[in-house]
Amino acid sequence: MPTISQFFGILIRMYYDAHNPPHFHVIYGEYEAQININTLEIIKGDLPKRVL
Repeated sequence: MPTISQFFGILIRMYYDAHNPPHFHVIYGEYEAQININTLEIIKGDLPKRVL
């Protein structure tokens, strides 16, 4: 999975053949979430409030 961006210990990653809706993955320590690109809502997972 390619890393698109990395800052403050937060990794933003995307799969080229992922399922709908279009989303990106956010990884921060032991936390991981999928974020909808259009609405920026969490589809799956959890993140600390300050990371979100």
